[in-house]
Amino acid sequence: MKISIEKVTTNDIQKLQEIGRSTFYEAFADVNTEDDMKDYLEKSFSEKKLKTELNNKDSQFYFARVDGSVVAYLKINFGQAQNEKIDNAIEIERIYVLKAFHGKKVAQALYQKAIDIAYEQQAACIWLGVWEENHRALRFYDKNGFKAFGKHAFWLGNDKQTDLLMKKELAHTNELKTL
Repeated sequence: MKISIEKVTTNDIQKLQEIGRSTFYEAFADVNTEDDMKDYLEKSFSEKKLKTELNNKDSQFYFARVDGSVVAYLKINFGQAQNEKIDNAIEIERIYVLKAFHGKKVAQALYQKAIDIAYEQQAACIWLGVWEENHRALRFYDKNGFKAFGKHAFWLGNDKQTDLLMKKELAHTNELKTL
């Protein structure tokens, strides 16, 4: 199985909308109400919102493809696009993978893309927010060296949830770049 990573452009909005809604629904539909899920999916993955995010110079999206099909995506934020303003840092806002591709190194490939960009930007750290009940993601980030440093609220429809904030300090030496 060959995984390829490619930058998403505004021409890819419909595919981004599709993979975004599909992966989020797969990940969280069975632990949230139908109304909250519908509200979140409509607002967060509207064409207008995605176009705004894609045109933001401080955000980037990447698709992961397997055999030509988009199976996952990554969204990273810099500067003012970060959900929490952390100097000299890059935020991983989303790594979402279709369930059929869990455990097949797709998330790891997207994570590595984020790390590579962080090193190119000479960021001091890379950080993210992850729902405290998303145990699979928590294990993934723990395995990759992230440590909790705080919390913030995340609204899914009318449900106020808690995201753990996690970060990984980056050392800028050649031998450490090969994570």
